[in-house]
Amino acid sequence: MNSVESLIAQIQGLSSNILDMTVLINLLKNADDWLHTESTRLTPFLDQLDPVQHSLGYLYLLEACVSGPISKEQANTMLPTIARFIISCDAEQIRLASDKFVTLCKKFKDLVMLLETPIRGVAPMMTAVRKLPSSSEHLTPLHPDFLQLCLLAKCYKAGFSILEDHIFEVDQPRDLFLYCYYGGIICIGQKRFQKALELLHNVVTAPMSTINAIAVEAYKKYILVSLIHHGQFSTNLPKYASSVAQRNLKNFCQAYIDLASSYNTGNIAELETYVQNFREKFESDNNLGLVKQVTSSMYKRNIQRLTQTYLTLSLQDIANTVRLNSPKDAEMHVLQMIQDGEIYATINQKDGMVRFLEDPEQYKTCEMIENIDSSIQRIMALSKKLTAMDELMSCDPLYLAKAGRERQRFDFDDFDSVPQRFNI
Repeated sequence: MNSVESLIAQIQGLSSNILDMTVLINLLKNADDWLHTESTRLTPFLDQLDPVQHSLGYLYLLEACVSGPISKEQANTMLPTIARFIISCDAEQIRLASDKFVTLCKKFKDLVMLLETPIRGVAPMMTAVRKLPSSSEHLTPLHPDFLQLCLLAKCYKAGFSILEDHIFEVDQPRDLFLYCYYGGIICIGQKRFQKALELLHNVVTAPMSTINAIAVEAYKKYILVSLIHHGQFSTNLPKYASSVAQRNLKNFCQAYIDLASSYNTGNIAELETYVQNFREKFESDNNLGLVKQVTSSMYKRNIQRLTQTYLTLSLQDIANTVRLNSPKDAEMHVLQMIQDGEIYATINQKDGMVRFLEDPEQYKTCEMIENIDSSIQRIMALSKKLTAMDELMSCDPLYLAKAGRERQRFDFDDFDSVPQRFNI
């Protein structure tokens, strides 16, 4: 008891400035194992600390309190305490023990999952994701956990808020895979298919030495979203994708590649038959909802093809051509596509004729000029960032050592002074 009280007194006395906290962090690290052995007795002592003023010490004690097995009853008691700490703690202090803070937040997520109430974890984990990194460009181990909670709680808007950040720093490859995979699913839930494709593409083309389950599941969804958004899919991955992905991904996703082949025929009956034959497969992959959207999107693609051939067409002819049940169904599809900006057309209600139009955008309005200028500014900022990263990497000792070993394989009298390709 005296030892715990002594530690509490030291935490209270060494939390006022950065120099004292340097001493405190070393003290807490040395006491960490002992705190875990005393974990069952620490909870009452938390009341003697201020989670804002004594964030560093509070973090070590709280993490020790929840380090062992916890029942549902205990989880209900500890969950509010952890949530309040995450929301109120001082960011500068917890960054001194970032690994400990990550461990606590992951335990918090586990408790939320144990109680089957993921929505209780969304707000605190969002705060943790914002507090932990010193920059929004840094991907932490908490990002994927937060997105997973958002998915389970169906809080897609909350999850999307962090997907707008530009990521340049990653601690662990698995974090990037999960972040992009969960982020892609959130974008699908919000019908933001272009952003979903970008995130899923990052998973599929990320460096990997062996094929992994995350990449396989991402590739399945990438195929489906490509069909929904673009109306087509190519099995050719870009050259910068790993050789492992280029060789093996197709083997694990054959049913989806065959679905894309059926889609490309434009025959809705053939596509529906294929979907019905492989319904159990798509359902077991939790992709049946997306597959149904693929089927629905074929009607839109077939209507879009008509705009390339006809200037005017009756609703009845559209219904017959794209295999819709009635002119009314054709009208609903055309109206929705006009509203979504997928086609430009007018419908004459008197005679049921549809007139297809050209894109009215002249690209000379003030709003369009502002959008173009904004895009240029973003590209210029990205170019500067990539240049800085390239310069930083060219000075990295690990990079230089690897490049030096690669140089020995070649006669560089016949090549440029900098190796163009090597495996990291």
